[in-house]
Parts: sequence; structure tokens; C-alpha cells
Amino acid sequence: MSAAEGDHGQPIRERSGARTARSEGARVEGMSAAETMGAATERPVRLHGWALTWLRMRAVARRHAYVLLRSPHRLFDVTLWPLVDVLLFGALATYVARGHATAGGKAAGYLIAGIVLWHVVYQSQISVSTGLLEETWSRNLLNLMVTPLREVEYVGGVALFGMVKLAMGVGVVALGALVFYSFDVSTLGFGLIPIATVLLFVGWTIALFVIGVVLRFGAGAEALAWGVMFVVMPLSGIFYPVDALPVVLQPLALALPTTHAFIALRGLVDAHALAWGQIGIAAAETVVLAILACWFMVRMLRIFRRRGLITRLM
Repeated sequence: MSAAEGDHGQPIRERSGARTARSEGARVEGMSAAETMGAATERPVRLHGWALTWLRMRAVARRHAYVLLRSPHRLFDVTLWPLVDVLLFGALATYVARGHATAGGKAAGYLIAGIVLWHVVYQSQISVSTGLLEETWSRNLLNLMVTPLREVEYVGGVALFGMVKLAMGVGVVALGALVFYSFDVSTLGFGLIPIATVLLFVGWTIALFVIGVVLRFGAGAEALAWGVMFVVMPLSGIFYPVDALPVVLQPLALALPTTHAFIALRGLVDAHALAWGQIGIAAAETVVLAILACWFMVRMLRIFRRRGLITRLM
């Protein structure tokens, strides 16, 4: 037996290594037990209810914020387009105001105030509509459908991010009106708040209709995201009273909540008190349209899932 071997013929180095391994294993086992006890006392926080819904909505909003930051050209809708609008209608207002001091000045107020508040509808609608279109353009819609994310949470998250774009777009229009034409929209008073609120919800309601149509007919219907607003715009009487429209179109115009909101806006431009009756009619019509829009979108979503129409958007 050599000196490097013990009584049982096992090398001394191997036996000492085995004892070291056993002691290390015991120490690791003891540490694992302590760590397990610590982990048991510090359980992860599980979110439920509104807290979980709010978390998912913020995640959707952050996702679209990252897209905007990585693609600065998407700022066109909230910077350049509003600036073009205020320059165009502001120049027209200036030209009209030169013809007659009283009537021209009133018409100029209608034009500039109308285009500022119109962007509340436009920006709120386009932000939600293009939110879904963004998922189709990036082929991300299928990924969203296999997550626990609910439809209402997704729409809420896109609308939350849309509020940021809304503030940017309306801010550009209001600032442009002030800088180029010395028109301060804030001088119209607090009556702008209920008018803007109604217009905000109208924009979201129109967006639900657009989303339902895109789900049903595919990406070919994405032109409605922009085109539908140019149908609503002349019927809403943004710059003129409803009786200036053809007689055939007047009942349709009065059925739109935007028409009554802009009637109330023109009253503020004329230095009258806020027409709460018009605001009430606009709010009631908005509720009816919102119910119809939700029903339509849910129905189109069921058809979308049942027929496997997601292949159109991939």
C-alpha cells in the first residue's frame, strides 16, 4: 500500500475531497433552508381587479410611447398637420375679417375656435384607431390575442396614450392661433371644458366604429381612420350654422353630437353664456352612439374570432 492510500485502499486525497464536499453540501443546504424561510416571508405581490387593469393599460400606453419615440415621423399627426390647419383656416379668417369689421370678426372667431376644438375630436379618434392599425402593421395582433390582456384594457391603454397626443396636437393648434393670429382660445372661458369633454368622447366613439370595421373587413378598411373624419367635419357645422347646409343633410347633421357641441362653441365666441341645452343634447347623443359603437365592435370581434379573420391582418 502506498503512502497516498488509506486503510481501505482509497486515496487520502479523494477521502479528504469527499469530506470537503459533504461539509460544503451541508453548508449550502443550511443556507438554502434559510433562504427558503426568507422567501416564504417575502411573497410577491399579486395584483387583482382595478390595480391589474391599470397596470396593463399603462403597459399598452408605454408600448405605443416607445413606438412614437423610435419613429419620430409619426409626430406628423400631432405637429405638422395641426400647424397646417391653423395656418390655413387662420389665413382664411384673416381674409374674411377684412371685408366687414363686425361680421368678418365674428366669422374669423368661428373659424379659428372651430379648428382648435375640431382637433379634440380628430386627435382622440385618430390615436385610438391608429393604435389598432399599428398592431396590424407590426404583425403584433396575434401576440396580443394570446395574452391575458382584455379588449377593454387594450382600448383603455391606447386611449390613455392618445391623451398625450391629444394634448400635443391641440396645444400646437392653440399656440399657433395665438402666435400667428393673436387668438387666445382660453378667453372663451370655462365653457370650453364641457364642450371639449363631449368632443373627446365623440372621437373615442367614432374610433370604436372604425376598429370594428377594420376587424371585419381587414386592413383595406384602414382608410376610414382618416376618411371618416372628413365626412363628419362638414356635417358638424364647425364654422357655420346647420341651416347653411342643404335641407336634405340638416336632419343628419342634427343627429351628430358634434353639431350641438359646436353650436355651443359659437355661442361662446359671440360672448353668450354656455348653451347647456345644446351640451345636454350632445351628451345624450354621445351616450347613444357609444352604446351602438360598443355593440358593433363586440359583434365584429366575435365574427373576427369565429371566422379566423386574423389571417387578413398578418
